[in-house]
Amino acid sequence: MKLVYTGKTKNVYALENGNYLLKFKDDCTGKDGVFDPGENAVGLTIEGVGDVNLRMSIYFFEKINAAGIKTHYISADLANTTMEVLPAKAFGQGLEVICRHKAVGSFIRRYGQYIEAGADLPAYVETTFKNDELGDPLVTKDALVALKVMTDEQYEDIKSMTQKITKIVADDLLEKGLVLYDIKFEFGYDADGNVMLIDEVASGNMRVYKDGEYIDPMTLSKLFFA
Repeated sequence: MKLVYTGKTKNVYALENGNYLLKFKDDCTGKDGVFDPGENAVGLTIEGVGDVNLRMSIYFFEKINAAGIKTHYISADLANTTMEVLPAKAFGQGLEVICRHKAVGSFIRRYGQYIEAGADLPAYVETTFKNDELGDPLVTKDALVALKVMTDEQYEDIKSMTQKITKIVADDLLEKGLVLYDIKFEFGYDADGNVMLIDEVASGNMRVYKDGEYIDPMTLSKLFFA
């Protein structure tokens, strides 16, 4: 294995078979020791979070694949907290896609004069460039196409896939009495330009509430697998 990338919450290794191996870590994004999926820096370390993030990712990737939505997931090794994935090229220098069911976090900070905190949103999709120095700036579809980061068709695929995947996750959580407020994804594309879901689908990438109270990622994972 060859280390090719050191990320905030995962390291990436190249395998001899042409695929990649993701090694999940116990680091979480946040600020001042408080977890926040919207932050762009590691803010704290929670023992065991890598394991539960991998477990939840396996669960959802298998469900998403079964729904006919393309992902990079191949297999996982819980003993080593690793996941083998297909090779995928990132959009630009990294792009995050957020789907929002409720107005919270950075959305309410930006648009609070127009909407109340916690108000419903219609599976609203937004994209941000991964850039710590610039605070992960918002980028529109027109800009993504003009900058040749992706094609119009790729953007529409990402939006459609994001909303379908978010519904899968939200419906599953709702069965357990949990309400998904928002979730963050990453997408890439294969050698033929086909879009696929990459990275992870885990508690560390979503805001979930129960009876109006926010559920931290470790508690969420425990509730989810209870």
